[in-house]
Amino acid sequence: MSELILTKNQYLEVEKLALGAFQPLTGFMNEDQFHSVTDNMRLPNGEPFPLPVALDLTPDQASNIKGLPTVALVFEGEEIGTLKPEDQFKCDRENASLKIFGTEDPNHPGVAYFRGGGGVFAGGSVSLTKRVEFEYSKEERTPAETRALFAARGWKRIVGFQTRNTPHRAHEYLQRVGLEHVDGLFVQPLVGRKKKGDYTPAAILAGYRALIDDFYQSDRVVFGILSTWMRYAGPREAVFHAIIRRNYGCTHFIVGRDHAGVGDYYDKYAAHDLTKRFDGELGIEIFRLKGPYHCAACDGIVTEQTCPHETTLPSAVTHISGTDIRAMLVGGRTPEPHLIRPEIIAALEGVPLFVLEDEA
Repeated sequence: MSELILTKNQYLEVEKLALGAFQPLTGFMNEDQFHSVTDNMRLPNGEPFPLPVALDLTPDQASNIKGLPTVALVFEGEEIGTLKPEDQFKCDRENASLKIFGTEDPNHPGVAYFRGGGGVFAGGSVSLTKRVEFEYSKEERTPAETRALFAARGWKRIVGFQTRNTPHRAHEYLQRVGLEHVDGLFVQPLVGRKKKGDYTPAAILAGYRALIDDFYQSDRVVFGILSTWMRYAGPREAVFHAIIRRNYGCTHFIVGRDHAGVGDYYDKYAAHDLTKRFDGELGIEIFRLKGPYHCAACDGIVTEQTCPHETTLPSAVTHISGTDIRAMLVGGRTPEPHLIRPEIIAALEGVPLFVLEDEA
């Protein structure tokens, strides 16, 4: 049997496909699925799916497996599963980038990664025969494991929360709002490939351990990482993240301000608007929450839904974002307690905080 050597990102895609994290997909998209999703955010059968999940190969790799019924998938010298190749195809990556990311700007990290691929996509179903252990694998749960855990706790309504940052007061506010409406909270930070300046997995885990252990009711929160790569696709990725959390057993999902965004590429509530297009179709209910900020006049964390001062007294308002917190920490400044808990800052002491280079 011929072999195909996988990168870490490709291995993680195989793993998530095989474990059911990307259902209804059971393999890498074929050409019809790829173009249907790219053009219409739906699979050919009409089911919502906003982002392509494609196996990107070099021309030599594609040639070596063309026409074969089954290919062994190898990662770091070990066979981890198989691919049953269905087809091979190319696309206009510049045009596809514009549809997927809303921009063809090569400075957009998602566009840069997508356009820098091997050149040929291969579709086909996958199987997983061996899971690979990584540094933080013990912090990850499979969809079957989370569903079983939720059932064992008697939870009927579970809200999922996606993040790529250490927890700050704005995210904590969103999580607490969500908890008021459900039985339990599933915090699932994404720790796959990210861009330079994003938080490291170690920082995310340290911050959330401090928050969950000291400030949440332990029987109402489940924590588990999601090891997949960050697409930075804004509104489309918000829908993708919702589908993933549905597959992990969540009944609700929080979409806040500029979900999965980067820079100024997306309007701050574009993800709210896009998720509304799929209401009733995703198998999960979206909590569309406004972006929290600290208001000195209100003396607390509020949103534009509850506080008038963003327009009437803007000097009282301090917006809270992962980007701003990162900038403070990089500059050697300690963020104020109303932005991020001191206990979380203490938990980050001695931990490598940021990704130093764009990851492959």
